[in-house]
Amino acid sequence: MEYMGDKQYWDEKFISRNDYILNPEQSLVDNVSYFKKDTILDLACGDGRNTIFLLKKGFKITGVDFSNEALERLKCFSKRSNYAVNTICLDLSKPNSLDNIGIFDNIIINHYRLNKAILSEINKHISDNGTLFICGFGHKHKVDSKIKESDLIVPSDFEDIKKKFKLIKYIEKEDKRGFLVTYIFWKNSN
Repeated sequence: MEYMGDKQYWDEKFISRNDYILNPEQSLVDNVSYFKKDTILDLACGDGRNTIFLLKKGFKITGVDFSNEALERLKCFSKRSNYAVNTICLDLSKPNSLDNIGIFDNIIINHYRLNKAILSEINKHISDNGTLFICGFGHKHKVDSKIKESDLIVPSDFEDIKKKFKLIKYIEKEDKRGFLVTYIFWKNSN
């Protein structure tokens, strides 16, 4: 799945950005108290706007993205702030891409629609009572040339994880970017 552009599109976008990091996702800032302390896997982390915020909150972060340019920027931003971050260059559209990623206390997926096959296996990578935070363009967002219907997070995306996770918070918000949704799940303990 090509989410809002391919690797070349995102590499070029990150190369052309100024030398500053964007603000973290407001929904993440507002709901960080739901996270279990310690480790976070930040999937599709980009250049780290959420990663840096979470590092400052004391979490240990592994950032995953398919753009080397994004990950290089993240390393620079974290070094500039005297934080250590683990980065992995990985194409999340590939089947079984998370097979060897390990287990984390929390997983965030911000502005990326993880394919259902990988999402159905996400429980293997999160500890019991861990938090799964998903935020992005939702089912009511108006599609355009940048954001296609296949990019939109829809309620049916989560049908395969209902047995392993409990939805604890759902937020709908409309702002200048469009219609956004946030899903916060806790993984059931075995």
